[in-house]
Amino acid sequence: MRLCEDPVAFEAFYRRHVDAVMRFVVRRVSDPHLAADLTADIFLAVLDSAHTYVPGRGSELAWLYGIARNVVSAQHRKAAIEARAAGRVAGRRLMDDDDLTRMEERIDAERRMRNALKAMQALPESERAVLELVAIDQLTVTEAAKALGIRHVTARVRLHRARRTLKNVISPSAAYQEGRI
Repeated sequence: MRLCEDPVAFEAFYRRHVDAVMRFVVRRVSDPHLAADLTADIFLAVLDSAHTYVPGRGSELAWLYGIARNVVSAQHRKAAIEARAAGRVAGRRLMDDDDLTRMEERIDAERRMRNALKAMQALPESERAVLELVAIDQLTVTEAAKALGIRHVTARVRLHRARRTLKNVISPSAAYQEGRI
C-alpha cells in the first residue's frame, strides 16, 4: 500500500474509513476527546504499518480494525496502569500546606544542624570534647570535666567558647545584631 508515500492516496483512504473507525472507537470509549485522539492515533499507526497490508489476506477495513483494536487495547492497558498507580496513592495522605510548612521548617532546622556539625569539626579538640559530652551525651559540666581529666572551671570555659563559636555559625545574623561580629 502506498499510503505513506502518497498524500492523495492517504486522504482517500482516510475519507473512506474515518467514519467506520470512529464508530469502532466510540463503541469502546465514552470520552469524546479520547475517541478523537484514538482515531487520530489509529491513522498514524496506519501510516507506520501500511507496508504490512496484504490485499489477498483481507479487506482494508479488516486490516484497519486490527490496527484500531491494537491502539484501543494499548489505551485500555495504559488506563489500567494509571488506575493502579492512583490506587496505590489513594488512601495515603498527601501533603497539605501545613505539612509543607513543617517540612520546610525541618529542612531549615537540619541545615542549621549541618552547619553546627561542620563548626564542631572545626573546633579545637579540647572544646569539641567538652561540647559533645555535655550537649550530646547529656553529662553535666562537672561530669564532663571528670571524664576528660580537667578542672571544672576549664571545662566551663571550653564549653562557653564552643557554644559561642557554634552560635555565630548557626545564627550569624543574631551574632551581628548583638555586636559579636
